[in-house]
Amino acid sequence: MSSIRAKMLMFAVVATLVPSLTTVWISYIENKRALVGKASEELLGVTAQAVREADLWTKELRYDLRVFSSSYEVTENLEHMPLVRGEPVLSGIYHKRLADYLNSVRDKFRDYSELLVLDEHAHVVASSSNKGIRVALPQEWASDLRTSGWTQSAPYWDSTAGQASILVAVPIQSGAASRGRAAGGRSLGALAARVNLRTVADTLRHFAPGESGQIYLMSRDGRIIVSSRGASAALMEQRYTPQSANWLLAREGRAVQFTSFTGERVVGSMRAVPSLEWVVVSEIPSVEAFSQVARLRNVTLGIVTLLLAVVGAFAYLLSLLIVRPLDRLTQAASRVAGGDLDIGLPVRGGGEVGYLTQVFNNMVVRLRESHVELERLSLTDPLTGLYNRLRMMEVVENEVRRSRRLRHPFAVLMADLDLFKKYNDAHGHPAGDAVLKRVGAIMREASRDVDFVARYGGEEFLLMMPETEIEGAIEVAERIRNKIAAEKLPVGAITVSVGVAAFPGHGDAAEALIAAADAALYEAKRAGGNCVTAAAKSRVSAPKTL
Repeated sequence: MSSIRAKMLMFAVVATLVPSLTTVWISYIENKRALVGKASEELLGVTAQAVREADLWTKELRYDLRVFSSSYEVTENLEHMPLVRGEPVLSGIYHKRLADYLNSVRDKFRDYSELLVLDEHAHVVASSSNKGIRVALPQEWASDLRTSGWTQSAPYWDSTAGQASILVAVPIQSGAASRGRAAGGRSLGALAARVNLRTVADTLRHFAPGESGQIYLMSRDGRIIVSSRGASAALMEQRYTPQSANWLLAREGRAVQFTSFTGERVVGSMRAVPSLEWVVVSEIPSVEAFSQVARLRNVTLGIVTLLLAVVGAFAYLLSLLIVRPLDRLTQAASRVAGGDLDIGLPVRGGGEVGYLTQVFNNMVVRLRESHVELERLSLTDPLTGLYNRLRMMEVVENEVRRSRRLRHPFAVLMADLDLFKKYNDAHGHPAGDAVLKRVGAIMREASRDVDFVARYGGEEFLLMMPETEIEGAIEVAERIRNKIAAEKLPVGAITVSVGVAAFPGHGDAAEALIAAADAALYEAKRAGGNCVTAAAKSRVSAPKTL
């Protein structure tokens, strides 16, 4: 049945031999199955989309809080806050700066009801609110922060904000560790946020299935959190029994019929959110889900006579079934020719068309892999594996735009190997290449995950550090310089000179900022090399004896 000839022959047999009533009955059964499958596919689709959105929201929340917790304003003010009997003094300039920073962050992010800085005992050190609401982190919050860098409370109803909320926290480490200068740095406490789930509820509303269906978040023990129909304290009191919750969890990723927490018989599906201990459940009332099947039965009986009169129409429909895969291939080939490689055609059946579809999909996969590899080669330096100059300029320009909008600082370091030509002449170019690779690795090791390291050209390297003031950048530069100077190379020794500039003090555009760092680098070179110099300032460290 996979070839066109066999399909045409089968049509002739069916049209001639099978009685019309049998044809009608088969049509009804198949259409019923298709409608049930369509309802199941819709439920599975909206559930998967809602899970992706909830997971993306959680990952963005984690990323933002980690960026805020590593901010200079948090780590430095918390480290300098005076202690009385081992407890921080909740007053003074450092406490005020910390509270002002928390307020500024909260004002920019609508999901945060409150931001708090906690000490290692979960006592509030600073807050964006003056209401003094108790912090209710889970008992194992400290171990969660050590192991995964994240902890969250059970969802609760925030009567003040009128929203379902959760309390989340990320660790705060000492200034050196937070900027990637030391592994396993001293823990200063935690940055916690009361996060309302309004955005999640709005997202669920967009994915509500059918006309009267709903989609909602549920904890694994069966407690309802938010729904596409809204959020309320009464809703959060609703829950499934543990047996019903376990029954649903055992059928994850399938469309099944069950009794909802409202007592209504529904058809629904459930999927777990990977980054949360929650699940998304979408459901449609069974009456609505199967209403089309009843209508189909009545319509089918009404068109029996028409089916007998238009047998020839089946030939036309069958020809469409044969031509449609070819049309899909034609349209897909046109998209590939236009540069769109994000295409994957479903392989339905075997035969010539199925084999051609498989060949087409394999071709697109190879083209996509080649495109990805070419893109990677265009953005990285083949020797060191670092970003190249083109990519770094794009990153710096993007960071300038972001820092202008958020009024945040960032810094750039321009590093150049001292007397590298002499080193190459003395030890050979293979040894010089090995030095460039090692220097690139040292700069990667000395920087944070959010920093960008690039080979700017020749023996020059550029490091861009978001959320970093000039003082922090100078410390990183000194560490890099000392590590390179102390590095035991297979032959000879090498040192580095570094120029440092910060946004916006040394320039409000990418070119100006890099030019300032480059000028500072040449000052370091003129000072004898092996030193760090800040832009528009006196030399930070004296040249070291080679």
